Amino acid sequence: MEKTSLFGVLLGFFVLVGGLILKGANPAALLNPAALVIIFVGTAAALLIAFPFNEIKKFPTLLKIIFSNQKLLTEKELIPMFREWATVARREGLLSLENNLEEIDDDFLKGGFQMVIDGHSHEAIEEILVEDIEAMKERHRMGAGIFTQAGTYAPTLGVLGAVVGLVAALSHLGDMELLGKSIAAAFIATLFGIFTGYVLWHPFANKLKRKSNAEARIKMIMLEGLLAVQSGASPRMVEDKLLVYLPSKERNLDAEKKSSQSEVEGVGADA
Repeated sequence: MEKTSLFGVLLGFFVLVGGLILKGANPAALLNPAALVIIFVGTAAALLIAFPFNEIKKFPTLLKIIFSNQKLLTEKELIPMFREWATVARREGLLSLENNLEEIDDDFLKGGFQMVIDGHSHEAIEEILVEDIEAMKERHRMGAGIFTQAGTYAPTLGVLGAVVGLVAALSHLGDMELLGKSIAAAFIATLFGIFTGYVLWHPFANKLKRKSNAEARIKMIMLEGLLAVQSGASPRMVEDKLLVYLPSKERNLDAEKKSSQSEVEGVGADA
């Protein structure tokens, strides 16, 4: 489970309840069935109107993605792999890479390598894989859009809930104490609308977008590496092409690591 998402949600509820307590309000006021129905069921109704069912049914899966760790190969894992494959390809030919296919767990990378081994042209591989990445980004954009729209609807439904509560409160004009409680309860819907919209739904959409961008970035690195290996680039050239995706500090650290390894090897050879 991704701890930041879970911690953020828990912290959000803690701030909500803590804020009520610090303001001298009773947190039990949050247990308002009418407000909960208007905000949560109302948001669900708006989403059902706005999106086709085949997209809405992915809602639980999207929540799972938000609260799960993203399993992606990292740049630092990919660079040595492509450097090794470039070495093998230059020494033994592209067909020799077929022995490495079973070691690849990523479907995108595996499919790309299969096309390289099968002898597809540079342009065909690039076109197919770029379209694959764009299609993935579009699917992810549609998923994030559900939460973005929920974040738009919820605060407005909060206003609706407040109006409904005030209408009910007007029936208690003869009892000032009951009138005060009714007005306070009326604004619980507004509170829930703003809270869910800006602490849950919009941040959930942003998390999905960031995860999508991270996956697209890794796939672009894979594409660059595949095309470099196919073109017969030297292992050093392949590495340099992929190092541009790392921050400059990490590139320097990688160089320092290689330098220190070379020094150790040199000392071993002298001995």
